[in-house]
Amino acid sequence: MTKQYQLFIDGQYVPASNGRTMPSVNPYTGEAWASIPDADAADVERAVAAAGRAYQSVWRNTSGVARAALMNKLAGLIEAQAERMSIIETTDNGKVIRETSSQMKWVGRQLRFFAGYADKLYGQHVPLDQPDTLDYVMYEPYGVVGLITAWNSPLSLLANKLAPALAAGNCVVVKPSEHASASTLEFAALVQEAGFPAGVFNVVTGGAQVGQALVDARGVSRVSFTGSPGVGREIAAAAGRRLIPVTLELGGKSPNIIFDDADIGKAVIGALAGIFGATGQTCVAGSRLLVQRGVYEEVLQGVAGRAAKIRMGDPLDPQTEMGTVANEPQFKRILGSIERAQQVGARLVTGGRRATGPGLDKGYFIEPTVFADVSNDSELAQEEIFGPVLAVIPFDTEEQAIAMANDSRYGLAAGIWSRDINRVMRVSRAMQAGSVWVNTYRALAAQAPFGGFKESGIGRERGEVGLHEYLTTRNVMIDFSNTERDPFAIKN
Repeated sequence: MTKQYQLFIDGQYVPASNGRTMPSVNPYTGEAWASIPDADAADVERAVAAAGRAYQSVWRNTSGVARAALMNKLAGLIEAQAERMSIIETTDNGKVIRETSSQMKWVGRQLRFFAGYADKLYGQHVPLDQPDTLDYVMYEPYGVVGLITAWNSPLSLLANKLAPALAAGNCVVVKPSEHASASTLEFAALVQEAGFPAGVFNVVTGGAQVGQALVDARGVSRVSFTGSPGVGREIAAAAGRRLIPVTLELGGKSPNIIFDDADIGKAVIGALAGIFGATGQTCVAGSRLLVQRGVYEEVLQGVAGRAAKIRMGDPLDPQTEMGTVANEPQFKRILGSIERAQQVGARLVTGGRRATGPGLDKGYFIEPTVFADVSNDSELAQEEIFGPVLAVIPFDTEEQAIAMANDSRYGLAAGIWSRDINRVMRVSRAMQAGSVWVNTYRALAAQAPFGGFKESGIGRERGEVGLHEYLTTRNVMIDFSNTERDPFAIKN
């Protein structure tokens, strides 16, 4: 029996106004397990209106101390419900339970981190040239913000946006991916249980038309989006027409660079984590493995050998190392990329096919795939695949590695493996990437800012800088002199 979900608007679960629903398919079984509302612009208008009323009547006058208390309570609820919530998300998108479990705790960590800022949004006194004028800056919320998340890590990505938005004092309307909406709708019940006023948090599900309606809604003052560069461009254009700011966390084709003085064992593990963790369905995936020629074969054999042994199976089994691709369209896109790479002569070392075997035949499983001797200007090295496909590329010198790493329209993340601190400093400074990991990969912290260069996005999430994405400034100037001014000259 499929679970029937509803939208969450103004503190209540309600059906889509058009009555339409869409199936949510478990990518492990290939069968529908839930029904999600397929909303339209009318539902978006209802949600935005509810958020606007909540902001004007309650939330804008709620103290930072009170907001922090609610956020900390919500953090405790998601932490207590981590097991149940991780099962829901794994069922919905096929990511292994060992990762979704940790991501639920990450949601709590984000909420607690930003709750600490809620009552510390200090303004600033501005010293002016005029001694008889007081000037100060206030940091204020935008009001209603639209949050659009992707299917690969629904609640983790939501936390990146929601926690700073709430701490800053905004109300939100969330549009999760139509391919993975269940955990966000379940999360709404925890928001309700935590005691947030009705309308502060709203969820509207559906396809692209819902996202478009959210960006176009006149009551929305800022948009934050995580997803593909193509959709990001459309959102940026729509926001530009309305002259509202956007935060865009988009794709990547991240270089993971192994120098010949690296700890090879540790680097091989880092390379595996970078591309096969989360089935390669992560924007920071280290999908380009650049290896110095002196250790090239050793690294290639180490990565390919371990990749061939990755345990695939039921994502809910804690022993499973790699789950399914999240949905059928993405499954077909990945296989298409692999096929095209082989057609142009890329050397396949391992994988390259749909995975089959006991427990795998019904699911969207793809073998961990490694291509060797890849040209850095090929489609395989330049286009984001968003799946378990690694392009291994040799290089000779440090300068060559830097040039190859930066030869991409993306700039989200990069990895450096070396024991030479001087080299690490040189190369990390040269990387055109928002996150640079040294002797580790795919690590994160609530305190550390995250975002991309070039086509990997605009703005930052997490850290203090992520908070200011959801704040705008007001300047107040008070003349306390007793003198009259010249009305025909600006006062400065």
